[in-house]
Amino acid sequence: MKRNKQNQNPVNPALLNIVTPMGLEFKRTHINIGEFTSKIYGVIKYPPTVDVGWLSKVSNTPGTIISQTFIPADNTLLVESISKNIMQNRSIVESSRDPLTQKRAERGVEDGERILTQIDQHGETVGYMTNLVMPIDNDVKRFEKLCRRVEGLYSSIRCKIRPLPNLQKEAFKMLSPYHIPQQQIIDVTQRIVPLSTFIGGFPFASSGYNDGEGTWFAMDAHGGMIVLDLWKRGGDRTNSNIVILGHSGQGKSTVIKNVILSEYMMGTKLLIVDPEREFKDLCHNLNGDWINCGGGTGGRINPLQVKAAPKDEDNEQDKLYTDEGNGMGDLALHMKTLDIFFNLYLPTLTDIQKALLKDCLIELYTSFNIIWDTNVSKLSNEDFPTFTHLYELINKKAKMSKNIIEYETLSALLRDIAVGSDSFLWNGTTTLKASSKIICLDTHDLQNTEDKIKRTQYFNILSWAWEQMSRDRTEKILLIADEAYLMIDPNVPQSLVFLRNVAKRARKYESGIAIISHSLVDFLDPSVRMYGQPLLDMPSYKIIMGCDGRDLEDIIALYHLTDNEQELVYSKRRGHALCMIGSKRLHIWFLVPEYKMALIGRGGGR
Repeated sequence: MKRNKQNQNPVNPALLNIVTPMGLEFKRTHINIGEFTSKIYGVIKYPPTVDVGWLSKVSNTPGTIISQTFIPADNTLLVESISKNIMQNRSIVESSRDPLTQKRAERGVEDGERILTQIDQHGETVGYMTNLVMPIDNDVKRFEKLCRRVEGLYSSIRCKIRPLPNLQKEAFKMLSPYHIPQQQIIDVTQRIVPLSTFIGGFPFASSGYNDGEGTWFAMDAHGGMIVLDLWKRGGDRTNSNIVILGHSGQGKSTVIKNVILSEYMMGTKLLIVDPEREFKDLCHNLNGDWINCGGGTGGRINPLQVKAAPKDEDNEQDKLYTDEGNGMGDLALHMKTLDIFFNLYLPTLTDIQKALLKDCLIELYTSFNIIWDTNVSKLSNEDFPTFTHLYELINKKAKMSKNIIEYETLSALLRDIAVGSDSFLWNGTTTLKASSKIICLDTHDLQNTEDKIKRTQYFNILSWAWEQMSRDRTEKILLIADEAYLMIDPNVPQSLVFLRNVAKRARKYESGIAIISHSLVDFLDPSVRMYGQPLLDMPSYKIIMGCDGRDLEDIIALYHLTDNEQELVYSKRRGHALCMIGSKRLHIWFLVPEYKMALIGRGGGR
């Protein structure tokens, strides 16, 4: 029976070369393995004292293969050998006239006596340690650069390494997975060390950061993988919040889109507030709901629709507006939301006008059979009043009340939102429906409007998003608030209080919030700093990308950056960042594969 050649899998040359190299050629100082060039070094000298984790600093160098061997020895023979060595060194100290020779002999005596104490008094296991390292690459220039880097790394931990000329074949046998001991290599590289020195060096420690589950996040400075589970709790990781800071063009969009893709694959529901229309392609590519919240007919959120108040573990209302909480009903809590909404939209309202407006709202809700103890979760979108109803009620009051001027002024101020240019945003029943796993709330069409319109709509969207996040404790939801500074208004700090408390309470509902901003000034303005700074301090995951000037000064002061960390941020290398995972700090870089870049699409992050 003839085989169908069309059904045969194509040959993978790279895999074939790894599994069965085309050939091995041993030279005096290097080895050719197929298309790759390699060289094996042996460690021939170690420092008198070492730090904890000293071996881990060289064990995971990218582009190298490491062999570390420890063979326990007979303590009796070792004690006799070390005793003789101590006596010889003492003799050298007394007889030698060379200061350098005397100093080395004195150090030999000290080291020998220390090891003897560890063996004899503390029962320390001592053995023979051998370390080999083989840089390997298929490009000659990169190989030479890698060799220099390896030599520098070992020098940095005060170890001396040397190539093994004419012993490359023997070294290769000993370094290979089958590990055939070679006496010639052992004679050159073997050294006596206590077991604690070997184990305390963490020779098997890996670079990078690995939660054991989750998704690939980034690479560390040494090429190790960062594998994160954003929903992991414990220790210094108390929430799933993220903050990403850095100047424009540093790759913030790429970072958050990479997070979005990873979380989408893990089944997390994603809500994206997108002022710059950077996520539209990504949303469409993932079959998500792209919703125009800048005036589109399908993106209306009725601010007068009372939202069901989330309950905490003790079945009490959440403390979104104050730090005390007061057990209010749905309507009472929503009235606080409307206070913020109207303060953002109409900052010039007087106290009298605010009081009259509140009375009208209560009367309006009563006419719709919504009172203080009504369970609004059983009502539909059409069961709530709109601004048309409110406007008509205020006009009616203006004709009947003694406060004609105040009501007429209030009517004039609300005309735009009821029948004027702003009615397309907020007047009408809620039409926003989000059923998919990724919802992009696009506010790009608001960019040419007044700041108060942008801030008001941003707050309106955020309050809707919080309702989704707090509805089901078992559903993981991540809210991405791009350019979050847009909702910060020093004259209405309550909006920032709301955002801070959403970030604070999200963890209780298996939710998280990602805040992306290119500027810290708005968050750290003295008038709102007590509310803005927690949004930068609180997240368990902080990603600081390139910046300089005032922003860098603020970041240094806020996160107490070391000199090396300051240099990393100031260098502004695109895709590189200082990452804080709980209390651990890493230099990471984001290498997004092509298939992800294809999903990301146009608009930022490219």
